[in-house]
This record gives sequence, C-alpha cells and structure tokens, in this order.
Amino acid sequence: MILTHKIARLIGKVSPRHKLAAAVIAVPCFSVVAAFGIAPDTLVEKVTFNNVVQELTLPDVAQSDDSALTFTREERIQRGDTVASLLARLQIEDAVASQALRNNPQARALYQLIPGKVVRATATADGKLVNLRYLNGANLVAVERVGNDFVIKQDAAQLERRVLMKSAEIRNSLFGATDAAGLPDTVATQIADIFSTDIDFHRDLRKGDRFSVVYEVFYDRGEPVRTGRVQAAEFTNQGKTYTAVYFNYAENEGGYYTADGKNLRKQFLRSPLEFSRITSGFSTARFHPVLQSWRAHKGIDYGAPTGTRVKATADGVVEMTGRSGGYGNVVVLRHQTKYTTWYGHLSAVAKGLRKGNRVMQGDVIGYVGATGLATGPHLHYEFRINDVHQNPLKVAMPAALPITPELKPKFDQTAKVFVERLNLLRTTNLARLD
Repeated sequence: MILTHKIARLIGKVSPRHKLAAAVIAVPCFSVVAAFGIAPDTLVEKVTFNNVVQELTLPDVAQSDDSALTFTREERIQRGDTVASLLARLQIEDAVASQALRNNPQARALYQLIPGKVVRATATADGKLVNLRYLNGANLVAVERVGNDFVIKQDAAQLERRVLMKSAEIRNSLFGATDAAGLPDTVATQIADIFSTDIDFHRDLRKGDRFSVVYEVFYDRGEPVRTGRVQAAEFTNQGKTYTAVYFNYAENEGGYYTADGKNLRKQFLRSPLEFSRITSGFSTARFHPVLQSWRAHKGIDYGAPTGTRVKATADGVVEMTGRSGGYGNVVVLRHQTKYTTWYGHLSAVAKGLRKGNRVMQGDVIGYVGATGLATGPHLHYEFRINDVHQNPLKVAMPAALPITPELKPKFDQTAKVFVERLNLLRTTNLARLD
C-alpha cells in the first residue's frame, strides 16, 4: 500500500505523456509484491494419507529335526565365574557334560578361569554340549563329545605372531594413555623400561607428550594369547624425541638401541620402581618422621603400594639380604667393585634371592613394604660409590657399549624397517595399524 501511494503521487506530478510509461513500469512492481505475498502460503490444501496393509503369504518351510541343529556361542569370563555359571551363560544344560568336567583330571585347567579370556562352546538346540574350547595361557583345553562320553585334551596353542602398531598422547599418565589406545599394560611397562634411563616417568611426563610403539602379539585361531616384545618405540617428552629399536646381537640376547646404534641401556637405571612418586629426596638435613629429629637423608624414598615390584638398577651380585636396623628388610647389591645399591623397608625379598646370587638389570629383587623405621609403605633407595652416598637422581650414569662395527650393517637393515613404521605412525596419526 505504501508503495502504491508513492507511485500515485509520482504519476500525479508527471506530464500526461509520461503517465502511460509510468503505468507500464508499475505493472511488474505490483506483480512482484503479489508474488512475495502469496509464495509462503501457496500450498493450502490438506494432504490426504492412506494406510495400505498388504498380507504376505509365507512359503512353506519343511519341518526339521531340531536335535540336529547346533549353535556356537562365546562368553567372556567374568570375575567370580565358576564352570557351572559359565555353562549356564553358554545355555548348556547337560548333566553328563557337567559330570565329565568335574571328574576328568584333564579338565582341571578349566577351573583356572582367567577374567577377560573367552570360552567358545558348540551345543545342540536342547542345550547338549558338542565341544568346548578354552585358551588358558599358552595351553588349549579342548572338550569333544564322542557318543555319550567326552574326550578332554590339553595341547600347546598353535601361536601365530603378528606385529601391531599404535600411537597415543599423554593426557594424565602413561597407563591412562595406553588404556585409551587399547594397549596392554605389559606394553606400557616395557615402554617405561626402555626409556627409563632418559625419562623419569615419575616427574618428567607432561600433557601432550606422545608415543608410538611397534609390538608383537601372539594369536591362536584369531584369539590373542599373549603380548610379546616391543620391537620399536618413539617417545616425545617435553619436545624432545627418543627412539628405540630392539636388536638381537646374539642368539636369545638383545637390547634396545637408538636408530644410529647407540645403546639405550645405561649401567644404572634412574629408578628401581616402574611407577611411583618421590616422597622424600636426597638431603643433608631432613626432619625424620619417626625419630622426630633432624638428620641427613642419604637416599630417595619412593611411595608405592605394598607389594610393588622392586628392580635391580644394574647387573650385580647380592651382598646382603635380611633385616638391618632402620632399613627393615633390605637387599644390598654390589656392582663391579666400587658401586653398591641399597633397597630398604621391603615387605619381602624375592623368592630364592640369597647372598652371592648374580642379578641382571631389571630383575625383581623384592617388594615394597613398611618394615623398619617407616611410617607407611615406600622404598628407600641408596646409591653409593666407594661406600660414599650419592644422589642417584644427579650422579652421571655411564652408558653401555654401542653396536659393534661387525654388527652395524645388520643392525642398520633392522632399524630401517622399524623406523619407517614409526615414521608412518607419526605422519598419519593413526591409533592402530595391524
């Protein structure tokens, strides 16, 4: 209406000759206004819907003998499971099978049910057991129905080796990252061991650190049985990247090296525990919580739950085990001639560990406890050179020998393959590649 009024006033001011032209121009304008007014409500008619139901004639199905049908089911073992509860979830109702599993000595492995493992069973439609398979570690337990009886066998699993690759980013902890990526704890532990001489996993990890790993998994008929060795790994900590490649330098002997052949292993690990926190550092004056006095603390205290594994930080010989005053249960190792390491407040010493035994770096020598002068479970670790206490977090650790010139060509060939895999993980940012 406003537009029409304005056009009329304009026409009134023009000459008669121009009024005709103005009228011609105005016609499209009115058309446009009408179009804009009508378009949103153009479809005003009610749409009618009709429901159509059509009956389908099913084809005749020949009657079959249900007793001849078999069904295969899988169940993952849960905490607290028994053989009876497992058979019930597998929908097996077979008194003869239950009795055979109870009485046959070969079936005892079935009573060692490991949570997370899978049991696969085939049964008839009425719940009679035909066969059952359970992989217990590297042993395969097979139950087969033969007539009205059952044959139970234990055989070594036919393991197939596969190499898997995964990468992840640290958000809170190494174990949190490996869990999120679906990596087994054994791989996380190996990663910590591999880089333990360069990275202190108690203090150095930062949010945003990344790692990639190439590792073995052994399968039996498509089911994972156990995780093998980490073949290669890369860890970026606080912007610095460390690379490790495993290389067999002799039969059944090997170690981890950098891509250019330097030995990652040092003569001493920085920490005797895989994961813990430092509760008290090396100090010339510390208030002793038990003695209630100021005195030197010539070692490092690592807080950890009772029973946590304590590892030898270097190859050596057991010099002492047993009780020793405020140390409680203690293990003392001598390395070469001038180095000794002390491990105190242990809840227990490793089984069979005695004076004179040789130990290798990483061997478990005891377990965290609170014996002696201790207010709670922790490990007291001392590092001495010529019986003089040293701060194990600051003393310079000598490196082990690199790859020899004779083995360098073979090592380079091995390292090249694994470094290419690590590069692939870094550039593609994949969580998993089989």
